Amino acid sequence: MSIVNSNGKITTGFDREIRESSLPIYFESLVGLDWILLHLSPVYYGLGIPHGNGAGVVLVPGFLSSDFYLYELHLWLSRIGYKPYFSGIGWNADCLDVLVEKLLKTIKKAYDETGSKIHLIGHSLGGILSRSAATQNPDLVESVVTLASPFRGVRSHPKVIRLAEKVRRKIFATSDKRKHPQCYTGYCNCKAVTSLGGFPHDKVKRIAIYTKTDGIVDWRACLSRDPKRNFEVTGTHIGLICNFQVYKLIALHLANEL
Repeated sequence: MSIVNSNGKITTGFDREIRESSLPIYFESLVGLDWILLHLSPVYYGLGIPHGNGAGVVLVPGFLSSDFYLYELHLWLSRIGYKPYFSGIGWNADCLDVLVEKLLKTIKKAYDETGSKIHLIGHSLGGILSRSAATQNPDLVESVVTLASPFRGVRSHPKVIRLAEKVRRKIFATSDKRKHPQCYTGYCNCKAVTSLGGFPHDKVKRIAIYTKTDGIVDWRACLSRDPKRNFEVTGTHIGLICNFQVYKLIALHLANEL
């Protein structure tokens, strides 16, 4: 996949520029339909999908969210035979370096408790944190599943961009701006952001799940370079955490059947 930056140049890597994108944000009002369809699906009850072997799975929330809204996914993973963990990062509205450090503590704890590499499932910004953590510690991570995560560069609805700028101002109000003057942008030189320029494909498996009716993030920024690792579903951005198509893909991926 290629991304065109503001200079008209095509890049196949991480686009550092944060750019607004005209998206159908009103589609997100249909998130309740995603939840209803999930509960009507046999997948939700563990039918017709492979079950797990007790492997650890860490769930990472998206922008301006906490672990709480991932509770449905957490319960389902436990029900089909995995050992799920919440990320422990708190509210996802802080310096990415700080958030990744917290996530790595949870990953190490899960690794120690299960005795095997950990799977990461990150929603939206949580997917970026997951990829950064996996890049920094590939020996602890078995795979990364991203759900509508703009890891190729931030291309979001203008309202989301404005909220991100508020978070950036909050970060500077409570920390030393001189240390990372570009904090919370693609130009920051912190470990969390710079690690996004690469991914240990030879050590960590990954899939990217996206929806073309995403009203928050431009779906084209959510694709990996390998078309075979990209999976499209129907639904909303927010609703990917309770989408029966996503759950089936996760089950197949964790069982190494994708």
